[in-house]
Amino acid sequence: MTRGAAPIFPISTSDLSIEYPPHGVSPAHVAVHGLTLQIEQGEVLGLLGESGSGKSTLAGVLSGAAFAPGLGNGRPIITGGEATVLGFRMRRIGRRNLARLTFGVGLLEQNAAATLPSNLTVAEIVAEPVLERDRRYNRRALDTLVATMVDAVRLPLAVLPQYPYELSNGQRQRVALARALVFGPSLLIADEPTAGVDVTVRDAVVDLIGELQRERSFSALVISSDLTVLRRVANRIGVLYQGVLVGLGPIDEVFDDPWHPYVAGLAAALTGPESDDAPDGDESDDQPDDYDDDDVPDGYDDDGTHPRDDVSADADVEQASETNDGAESKNHAE
Repeated sequence: MTRGAAPIFPISTSDLSIEYPPHGVSPAHVAVHGLTLQIEQGEVLGLLGESGSGKSTLAGVLSGAAFAPGLGNGRPIITGGEATVLGFRMRRIGRRNLARLTFGVGLLEQNAAATLPSNLTVAEIVAEPVLERDRRYNRRALDTLVATMVDAVRLPLAVLPQYPYELSNGQRQRVALARALVFGPSLLIADEPTAGVDVTVRDAVVDLIGELQRERSFSALVISSDLTVLRRVANRIGVLYQGVLVGLGPIDEVFDDPWHPYVAGLAAALTGPESDDAPDGDESDDQPDDYDDDDVPDGYDDDGTHPRDDVSADADVEQASETNDGAESKNHAE
Protein backbone atom coordinates (compact mmCIF):
# COMPACT_ATOMS: atom_id res chain seq x y z
CA MET A 1 0.00 0.00 0.00
CA THR A 2 1.27 3.47 -0.87
CA ARG A 3 2.32 5.54 2.13
CA GLY A 4 -0.58 7.72 3.20
CA ALA A 5 -3.12 5.92 1.00
CA ALA A 6 -6.50 5.20 2.51
CA PRO A 7 -7.03 1.50 3.34
CA ILE A 8 -9.39 -0.48 1.14
CA PHE A 9 -12.03 -2.12 3.30
CA PRO A 10 -13.66 -5.29 1.94
CA ILE A 11 -17.01 -3.61 2.66
CA SER A 12 -17.60 0.04 3.41
CA THR A 13 -20.99 1.74 3.43
CA SER A 14 -21.82 5.36 4.19
CA ASP A 15 -25.42 6.44 4.85
CA LEU A 16 -26.54 3.70 2.45
CA SER A 17 -30.24 3.50 1.54
CA ILE A 18 -31.73 0.76 -0.66
CA GLU A 19 -35.22 0.81 -2.09
CA TYR A 20 -37.48 -1.40 -4.18
CA PRO A 21 -39.18 0.83 -6.76
CA PRO A 22 -42.95 0.72 -7.23
CA HIS A 23 -44.09 -2.08 -9.52
CA GLY A 24 -47.66 -2.68 -10.51
CA VAL A 25 -49.82 -2.48 -7.40
CA SER A 26 -46.78 -2.71 -5.11
CA PRO A 27 -45.65 0.67 -3.77
CA ALA A 28 -42.01 1.68 -3.30
CA HIS A 29 -40.41 0.01 -0.31
CA VAL A 30 -37.31 1.18 1.57
CA ALA A 31 -35.46 -1.96 2.68
CA VAL A 32 -32.30 -0.36 4.12
CA HIS A 33 -31.99 3.19 5.43
CA GLY A 34 -28.87 5.19 6.35
CA LEU A 35 -26.53 2.23 6.88
CA THR A 36 -22.92 3.05 7.79
CA LEU A 37 -20.44 0.28 8.59
CA GLN A 38 -17.04 -1.10 7.61
CA ILE A 39 -15.55 -4.58 7.59
CA GLU A 40 -11.81 -4.83 8.19
CA GLN A 41 -9.46 -7.06 6.24
CA GLY A 42 -9.75 -10.61 7.61
CA GLU A 43 -12.71 -9.73 9.85
CA VAL A 44 -15.95 -11.68 10.20
CA LEU A 45 -18.89 -9.36 10.81
CA GLY A 46 -22.19 -10.90 11.81
CA LEU A 47 -25.43 -9.20 10.85
CA LEU A 48 -28.36 -9.96 13.14
CA GLY A 49 -32.00 -9.06 12.57
CA GLU A 50 -35.54 -10.34 12.48
CA SER A 51 -37.54 -11.18 9.38
CA GLY A 52 -38.05 -8.16 7.16
CA SER A 53 -35.11 -6.19 8.55
CA GLY A 54 -33.41 -5.83 5.17
CA LYS A 55 -30.63 -8.40 5.66
CA SER A 56 -31.14 -10.34 2.44
CA THR A 57 -31.57 -7.19 0.37
CA LEU A 58 -28.26 -5.93 1.72
CA ALA A 59 -26.59 -9.25 0.88
CA GLY A 60 -27.84 -9.06 -2.70
CA VAL A 61 -26.58 -5.50 -3.18
CA LEU A 62 -23.17 -5.97 -1.56
CA SER A 63 -22.50 -9.25 -3.40
CA GLY A 64 -23.56 -7.78 -6.74
CA ALA A 65 -26.25 -10.44 -7.19
CA ALA A 66 -28.95 -7.75 -7.19
CA PHE A 67 -27.35 -6.17 -10.28
CA ALA A 68 -26.99 -9.32 -12.37
CA PRO A 69 -28.41 -9.05 -15.91
CA GLY A 70 -31.89 -10.37 -16.50
CA LEU A 71 -33.49 -9.50 -13.16
CA GLY A 72 -35.81 -6.93 -14.69
CA ASN A 73 -37.17 -3.75 -13.14
CA GLY A 74 -37.95 -5.31 -9.76
CA ARG A 75 -34.37 -5.24 -8.52
CA PRO A 76 -33.44 -3.11 -5.48
CA ILE A 77 -31.67 0.15 -6.19
CA ILE A 78 -29.32 2.33 -4.17
CA THR A 79 -31.19 5.59 -3.59
CA GLY A 80 -28.86 7.27 -1.11
CA GLY A 81 -25.35 7.15 0.27
CA GLU A 82 -22.65 4.86 -1.02
CA ALA A 83 -21.44 1.26 -0.78
CA THR A 84 -17.94 0.16 -1.75
CA VAL A 85 -17.04 -3.53 -1.96
CA LEU A 86 -13.42 -4.59 -2.64
CA GLY A 87 -12.80 -1.08 -3.93
CA PHE A 88 -15.76 -1.11 -6.36
CA ARG A 89 -18.46 1.50 -5.95
CA MET A 90 -21.77 -0.35 -6.11
CA ARG A 91 -23.92 2.59 -7.15
CA ARG A 92 -24.37 2.39 -10.93
CA ILE A 93 -21.69 -0.30 -11.21
CA GLY A 94 -20.98 -1.31 -14.83
CA ARG A 95 -20.96 -4.83 -16.23
CA ARG A 96 -17.18 -5.09 -16.49
CA ASN A 97 -16.62 -4.04 -12.88
CA LEU A 98 -19.51 -6.24 -11.77
CA ALA A 99 -17.77 -9.26 -13.31
CA ARG A 100 -14.56 -8.33 -11.50
CA LEU A 101 -16.43 -7.83 -8.24
CA THR A 102 -18.25 -11.17 -8.35
CA PHE A 103 -14.95 -12.95 -9.01
CA GLY A 104 -13.69 -11.65 -5.67
CA VAL A 105 -16.91 -12.10 -3.68
CA GLY A 106 -18.25 -15.53 -2.81
CA LEU A 107 -22.00 -15.60 -2.12
CA LEU A 108 -23.63 -18.35 -0.10
CA GLU A 109 -27.24 -17.52 -0.80
CA GLN A 110 -30.06 -18.05 1.62
CA ASN A 111 -31.55 -21.51 1.18
CA ALA A 112 -28.62 -22.43 -1.08
CA ALA A 113 -28.77 -26.12 -0.17
CA ALA A 114 -32.34 -26.45 -1.45
CA THR A 115 -31.71 -24.60 -4.72
CA LEU A 116 -28.77 -26.54 -6.12
CA PRO A 117 -29.42 -27.59 -9.75
CA SER A 118 -31.09 -31.00 -9.48
CA ASN A 119 -29.88 -32.10 -12.92
CA LEU A 120 -26.18 -31.56 -12.20
CA THR A 121 -23.75 -33.70 -10.23
CA VAL A 122 -21.77 -32.31 -7.32
CA ALA A 123 -18.71 -31.98 -9.56
CA GLU A 124 -20.69 -30.08 -12.19
CA ILE A 125 -22.27 -27.79 -9.58
CA VAL A 126 -18.92 -26.75 -8.10
CA ALA A 127 -17.40 -26.30 -11.58
CA GLU A 128 -20.35 -24.31 -12.93
CA PRO A 129 -19.14 -20.79 -11.95
CA VAL A 130 -15.78 -21.44 -13.63
CA LEU A 131 -17.31 -22.66 -16.87
CA GLU A 132 -19.77 -19.77 -16.94
CA ARG A 133 -16.76 -17.46 -17.23
CA ASP A 134 -14.55 -19.65 -19.43
CA ARG A 135 -15.95 -22.62 -21.33
CA ARG A 136 -12.44 -23.50 -22.52
CA TYR A 137 -10.99 -23.82 -19.03
CA ASN A 138 -8.51 -26.71 -18.86
CA ARG A 139 -10.50 -29.82 -17.93
CA ARG A 140 -7.76 -31.49 -15.90
CA ALA A 141 -7.10 -28.31 -13.94
CA LEU A 142 -10.82 -27.88 -13.34
CA ASP A 143 -11.22 -31.45 -12.07
CA THR A 144 -8.37 -30.83 -9.63
CA LEU A 145 -9.87 -27.55 -8.47
CA VAL A 146 -13.29 -29.13 -7.91
CA ALA A 147 -11.84 -32.07 -5.97
CA THR A 148 -9.78 -29.66 -3.86
CA MET A 149 -12.86 -27.60 -2.98
CA VAL A 150 -15.00 -30.62 -2.13
CA ASP A 151 -12.23 -31.89 0.13
CA ALA A 152 -11.89 -28.43 1.69
CA VAL A 153 -15.52 -28.48 2.86
CA ARG A 154 -14.91 -31.87 4.51
CA LEU A 155 -16.83 -34.03 2.06
CA PRO A 156 -15.51 -37.34 0.67
CA LEU A 157 -14.62 -37.32 -3.03
CA ALA A 158 -17.15 -40.12 -3.49
CA VAL A 159 -19.88 -37.46 -3.62
CA LEU A 160 -18.51 -35.94 -6.86
CA PRO A 161 -20.68 -38.04 -9.22
CA GLN A 162 -23.75 -37.83 -6.97
CA TYR A 163 -26.79 -35.57 -7.43
CA PRO A 164 -28.19 -33.21 -4.78
CA TYR A 165 -31.14 -35.47 -3.97
CA GLU A 166 -28.68 -38.18 -2.94
CA LEU A 167 -27.21 -35.93 -0.23
CA SER A 168 -28.45 -34.67 3.11
CA ASN A 169 -29.24 -30.99 3.68
CA GLY A 170 -25.99 -30.52 5.55
CA GLN A 171 -23.99 -32.08 2.73
CA ARG A 172 -25.78 -29.97 0.14
CA GLN A 173 -24.95 -26.85 2.13
CA ARG A 174 -21.28 -27.85 2.05
CA VAL A 175 -21.51 -28.28 -1.73
CA ALA A 176 -23.00 -24.77 -1.99
CA LEU A 177 -20.16 -23.44 0.16
CA ALA A 178 -17.57 -25.15 -2.06
CA ARG A 179 -19.13 -23.48 -5.10
CA ALA A 180 -19.14 -20.07 -3.36
CA LEU A 181 -15.42 -20.38 -2.60
CA VAL A 182 -14.28 -21.93 -5.89
CA PHE A 183 -12.54 -18.74 -7.09
CA GLY A 184 -10.73 -18.25 -3.79
CA PRO A 185 -12.58 -14.99 -3.02
CA SER A 186 -11.27 -12.39 -0.62
CA LEU A 187 -14.79 -11.80 0.72
CA LEU A 188 -17.58 -14.27 1.58
CA ILE A 189 -21.17 -13.16 2.11
CA ALA A 190 -23.18 -15.93 3.77
CA ASP A 191 -26.93 -15.30 4.05
CA GLU A 192 -28.52 -17.51 6.73
CA PRO A 193 -25.92 -20.29 6.31
CA THR A 194 -27.82 -22.70 8.58
CA ALA A 195 -31.27 -22.20 7.04
CA GLY A 196 -32.85 -25.56 6.24
CA VAL A 197 -29.95 -27.49 7.79
CA ASP A 198 -30.80 -30.12 10.39
CA VAL A 199 -30.30 -28.80 13.91
CA THR A 200 -27.86 -31.62 14.73
CA VAL A 201 -25.33 -30.40 12.15
CA ARG A 202 -25.84 -26.61 12.20
CA ASP A 203 -22.88 -26.03 14.51
CA ALA A 204 -20.67 -28.10 12.22
CA VAL A 205 -21.63 -25.99 9.20
CA VAL A 206 -20.95 -22.73 11.07
CA ASP A 207 -17.67 -24.03 12.45
CA LEU A 208 -16.63 -25.05 8.93
CA ILE A 209 -17.11 -21.48 7.71
CA GLY A 210 -14.95 -20.28 10.59
CA GLU A 211 -12.24 -22.85 9.87
CA LEU A 212 -12.13 -21.99 6.17
CA GLN A 213 -12.02 -18.28 6.96
CA ARG A 214 -8.98 -18.77 9.17
CA GLU A 215 -7.29 -21.10 6.67
CA ARG A 216 -7.90 -18.87 3.64
CA SER A 217 -7.85 -15.46 5.37
CA PHE A 218 -10.90 -14.05 3.63
CA SER A 219 -13.19 -11.45 5.16
CA ALA A 220 -16.82 -12.39 5.71
CA LEU A 221 -20.27 -10.98 6.28
CA VAL A 222 -22.39 -13.65 7.96
CA ILE A 223 -26.11 -12.88 8.10
CA SER A 224 -28.39 -14.69 10.51
CA SER A 225 -31.48 -14.29 12.67
CA ASP A 226 -29.86 -16.67 15.17
CA LEU A 227 -27.42 -15.11 17.63
CA THR A 228 -26.03 -18.55 18.48
CA VAL A 229 -24.71 -18.83 14.93
CA LEU A 230 -23.01 -15.45 15.07
CA ARG A 231 -21.43 -16.10 18.46
CA ARG A 232 -19.58 -19.07 16.96
CA VAL A 233 -18.07 -17.23 14.02
CA ALA A 234 -18.21 -13.42 14.21
CA ASN A 235 -15.69 -10.92 15.58
CA ARG A 236 -18.34 -8.18 15.75
CA ILE A 237 -22.04 -7.93 15.04
CA GLY A 238 -24.36 -5.35 13.59
CA VAL A 239 -28.06 -5.38 14.47
CA LEU A 240 -30.62 -4.39 11.82
CA TYR A 241 -34.14 -3.34 12.74
CA GLN A 242 -36.60 -2.28 10.04
CA GLY A 243 -33.71 -1.51 7.71
CA VAL A 244 -31.81 0.62 10.23
CA LEU A 245 -28.54 -0.31 11.97
CA VAL A 246 -29.34 -0.10 15.69
CA GLY A 247 -26.28 -1.79 17.15
CA LEU A 248 -22.64 -2.37 16.13
CA GLY A 249 -19.63 -3.73 17.96
CA PRO A 250 -18.37 -6.79 19.86
CA ILE A 251 -21.31 -9.00 20.80
CA ASP A 252 -21.08 -8.58 24.56
CA GLU A 253 -20.67 -4.80 24.29
CA VAL A 254 -23.69 -4.47 22.00
CA PHE A 255 -25.96 -6.24 24.48
CA ASP A 256 -24.36 -4.99 27.71
CA ASP A 257 -24.92 -1.35 26.75
CA PRO A 258 -27.78 -1.19 24.21
CA TRP A 259 -28.79 2.23 22.91
CA HIS A 260 -31.89 1.18 20.96
CA PRO A 261 -35.10 -0.31 22.44
CA TYR A 262 -35.00 -3.28 20.04
CA VAL A 263 -31.49 -4.23 21.15
CA ALA A 264 -32.45 -3.64 24.78
CA GLY A 265 -35.34 -6.05 24.29
CA LEU A 266 -33.01 -8.67 22.86
CA ALA A 267 -30.60 -8.16 25.74
CA ALA A 268 -33.40 -8.64 28.26
CA ALA A 269 -34.51 -11.81 26.50
CA LEU A 270 -30.96 -13.15 26.48
CA THR A 271 -30.65 -12.73 30.24
CA GLY A 272 -34.08 -14.26 30.92
CA PRO A 273 -34.56 -17.78 32.28
CA GLU A 274 -35.89 -19.13 28.99
CA SER A 275 -33.48 -17.39 26.61
CA ASP A 276 -32.77 -19.22 23.35
CA ASP A 277 -30.50 -16.58 21.71
CA ALA A 278 -32.96 -16.22 18.83
CA PRO A 279 -34.28 -12.68 18.26
CA ASP A 280 -37.40 -13.88 16.51
CA GLY A 281 -38.23 -16.36 19.26
CA ASP A 282 -39.80 -18.73 16.74
CA GLU A 283 -37.05 -21.26 16.16
CA SER A 284 -37.10 -24.75 17.61
CA ASP A 285 -35.25 -28.00 17.15
CA ASP A 286 -38.27 -29.42 15.36
CA GLN A 287 -38.54 -26.56 12.86
CA PRO A 288 -35.30 -25.71 11.01
CA ASP A 289 -34.72 -22.18 9.69
CA ASP A 290 -36.67 -21.52 6.52
CA TYR A 291 -35.87 -19.16 3.69
CA ASP A 292 -36.57 -15.64 4.87
CA ASP A 293 -37.57 -13.22 2.14
CA ASP A 294 -39.70 -10.94 4.28
CA ASP A 295 -37.56 -7.88 3.53
CA VAL A 296 -38.65 -8.17 -0.11
CA PRO A 297 -41.96 -6.29 -0.54
CA ASP A 298 -45.23 -7.96 -1.46
CA GLY A 299 -45.53 -8.70 -5.14
CA TYR A 300 -41.81 -9.29 -5.67
CA ASP A 301 -39.94 -12.55 -5.99
CA ASP A 302 -37.43 -13.73 -3.38
CA ASP A 303 -34.52 -12.23 -5.36
CA GLY A 304 -36.38 -8.96 -5.91
CA THR A 305 -37.88 -9.83 -9.28
CA HIS A 306 -41.55 -9.68 -10.17
CA PRO A 307 -43.75 -11.66 -10.54
CA ARG A 308 -43.07 -14.66 -8.37
CA ASP A 309 -42.08 -17.79 -10.27
CA ASP A 310 -41.62 -20.45 -7.62
CA VAL A 311 -40.27 -23.82 -8.62
CA SER A 312 -41.33 -26.64 -6.30
CA ALA A 313 -39.03 -29.51 -5.54
CA ASP A 314 -39.97 -32.92 -6.83
CA ALA A 315 -41.76 -34.98 -4.20
CA ASP A 316 -39.46 -37.96 -4.44
CA VAL A 317 -36.45 -35.64 -4.18
CA GLU A 318 -37.78 -34.27 -0.91
CA GLN A 319 -38.38 -37.78 0.34
CA ALA A 320 -34.82 -38.77 -0.53
CA SER A 321 -33.54 -35.65 1.25
CA GLU A 322 -35.39 -36.50 4.43
CA THR A 323 -34.08 -40.05 4.32
CA ASN A 324 -30.53 -38.86 3.85
CA ASP A 325 -30.83 -36.35 6.71
CA GLY A 326 -31.42 -39.17 9.12
CA ALA A 327 -28.47 -41.15 7.82
CA GLU A 328 -26.04 -38.24 7.56
CA SER A 329 -24.11 -38.86 10.75
CA LYS A 330 -23.77 -42.53 9.85
CA ASN A 331 -22.62 -42.18 6.23
CA HIS A 332 -20.69 -38.91 6.16
CA ALA A 333 -19.58 -37.21 9.36
CA GLU A 334 -20.54 -33.59 9.41
